[in-house]
Amino acid sequence: MRVLVTGGAGFIGRAVQRRIDAAGHEAVVFDRALDGADDIVDVPRLRAALRGCEAIIHLAAKVGLGVDLSDLDGYARDNDLGTAAVLRAAAEESIGRVVLASSMVVYGEGRARCPDHGTIPVPPRAVGDLAAGRFEPRCPRCGTDLVPELVPEDTRLDPRNVYAATKVHLEQLAAIWARETGGTAVALRYHNVYGPGLPHDTPYAGVAAIFRSALVAGRPPAVFEDGRQRRDFVHVDDVARATVAAVRAGLPAGPTALNIGSGHVVTIGEVASRMAMIMNGPEPVITGRYRLGDVRHITADSSTARRLLGWAPAVPLDQGLADLL
Repeated sequence: MRVLVTGGAGFIGRAVQRRIDAAGHEAVVFDRALDGADDIVDVPRLRAALRGCEAIIHLAAKVGLGVDLSDLDGYARDNDLGTAAVLRAAAEESIGRVVLASSMVVYGEGRARCPDHGTIPVPPRAVGDLAAGRFEPRCPRCGTDLVPELVPEDTRLDPRNVYAATKVHLEQLAAIWARETGGTAVALRYHNVYGPGLPHDTPYAGVAAIFRSALVAGRPPAVFEDGRQRRDFVHVDDVARATVAAVRAGLPAGPTALNIGSGHVVTIGEVASRMAMIMNGPEPVITGRYRLGDVRHITADSSTARRLLGWAPAVPLDQGLADLL
């Protein structure tokens, strides 16, 4: 099988390439890091790259929370318009399956439970609460701190930042493409992906990369809020296996969304402490700082992906952090 991989020279893309090669297939990489002419919005160039391919893995994107609203048009161009161009090229070249990199951020804060009012969608946190150091979301009816729950795929989408909004739009465009072409569109909602090759020294880097850069420089990792934010860190090799499995899995025509996580819930503060211990570096510092676009807790149920893809994560967190460092 010949597969076009957009963003194939990136962090996840390189791991996907290795997995495709190991399975005896051929990856065709479309990435402006390798060829400056590979513009993700260039439909004719995408069509030329697609000839002879049977599927697309669409990873190319502008990632991270961003710096400020000056990034807004850049996210829309690379993520929204880029996805539209990929799907148009797929339709014009009669490609039957597209696997797309979505993200857990599409859920916003996901859902949580109030002891008195049951499971509810989590409302946006108030600036006044954040500034006062009250970081837990509260029940909109009684003001009680909410208890976070795992998020299944049928949870409503509620993006809280520009990047998240582009990922919701990616899924919507893919669903339209699938319905109109009869193809299969698989949106993989990746959790916090980490591992060797993780980008660093950039404002768009993930938190694990930011902690690593601090420790390499001999500085303590700076942890936002109180460090109790819940996340699921999934190793890039596990993500690559899930992504390639989605290309061949017996999924029905139409859109499918799958959560891709390790199934292991950990706090940001715990990750910082583990990394400091592995590197024999200074203990993390809890800063109390916050970013309005951040979510407090987001951890999902990945059991559907395990069942439909015949996949399971294999890299434990401590081993994966050692790989990263």
